[in-house]
Amino acid sequence: MAQAVFVHEGAATDYTPGADVAAGDVVVQGDLVGVAKLDIKANKLGALAVQGVFDFAKAAGALAVGTIVYWDNVAKVVTTTAAGNKQVGKVVRAAAATDATARVRMLQ
Repeated sequence: MAQAVFVHEGAATDYTPGADVAAGDVVVQGDLVGVAKLDIKANKLGALAVQGVFDFAKAAGALAVGTIVYWDNVAKVVTTTAAGNKQVGKVVRAAAATDATARVRMLQ
């Protein structure tokens, strides 16, 4: 028996939510952060993107390219605060303090 069998590239992962999830919602499962690219109905199999470049809502403050950001599941924004939050990825386009979003390459 093989010790591992290839399943797929891993850009998305299966997800069956207990409640409806809207496209663009960020879902945290343990240390895994995913983004719903399409609406997913409650108790129906869907998929969460765990790789790719996304514009995330962000906390106040400027972000330089290469900054590691974390998902704050209470405030529903990316932040540079690691404590209590889950790592999402790295900023790939600088964001000014006044910008509402940050462009992030997810690293899961």
